[in-house]
Amino acid sequence: MEPSLFTKIIAREIPAKIAYEDEQYIVIHDIQPQAPVHVLVIPKRQIETLNDLQPGYEALVGGMFLIAKQVMAQLGHKDYRTVFNCGRGAQQTVFHLHLHVMAGRPFSWPPG
Repeated sequence: MEPSLFTKIIAREIPAKIAYEDEQYIVIHDIQPQAPVHVLVIPKRQIETLNDLQPGYEALVGGMFLIAKQVMAQLGHKDYRTVFNCGRGAQQTVFHLHLHVMAGRPFSWPPG
């Protein structure tokens, strides 16, 4: 598997505005935000899509939501939307698992 854009950000080969980082995850601000606050929770382990998850990844994926909660609290938000895009048809453009977390505006349902 070739290194993804996010793998290059993790390696500091490409700059990004980092909101949070630990040994397993990095959270960056999206460069094309769809809300006033739009961050991406990214595991440092490169997994291309949700379809590539295997048994044993439960803690990794669950941790993404815990990090999202923590970062949103630090940014002053209790109301936010989380989204995984899976595959080209769902508008996934970077094939490295990531969770979009958006806040700061009203969201409608169903999403577009």
